[in-house]
Amino acid sequence: MRTFTSLDEVAAAAGEDLGVSDWVEIDQERVNTFADATGDHQWIHVDVERAAEGPFGGTIAHGYLTLSLVPWLGSLVFGFDTPGAKLNYGVNKVRFPQPLLVGRRVRAHVALGDVADLPAGKQVHIRYTIEIEGEAKPACVAETVVLLLP
Repeated sequence: MRTFTSLDEVAAAAGEDLGVSDWVEIDQERVNTFADATGDHQWIHVDVERAAEGPFGGTIAHGYLTLSLVPWLGSLVFGFDTPGAKLNYGVNKVRFPQPLLVGRRVRAHVALGDVADLPAGKQVHIRYTIEIEGEAKPACVAETVVLLLP
């Protein structure tokens, strides 16, 4: 795991591929718990019997569930142990190129993008590709933005 301990170290790593996380299985319990937390109980996510007859042959994870794994999966690859606060500043672009079938395993491929100086600190762009084991297309591609304060 890569740990950044200074803002200068982060800036020097702009454009670097940081690596991949471990694989994690997305099971039906996780999907159901997410559905309960968000109120999104669409049958394609939670009705195992109906989804088996649906377009994907089984239930699929919510796209936003996949996106919500980004911080945790990213923490398996790198961390900011810099002195100041770390603020989630937003997400520039998110795409869900491939449905994620329940029971499949995913991992995050993480790359550091642009690092810009701001009056408040450093603005860091991080690209996450949530890969599905055995699939050519990822479940999610997202560019997040983090503000690192000194």
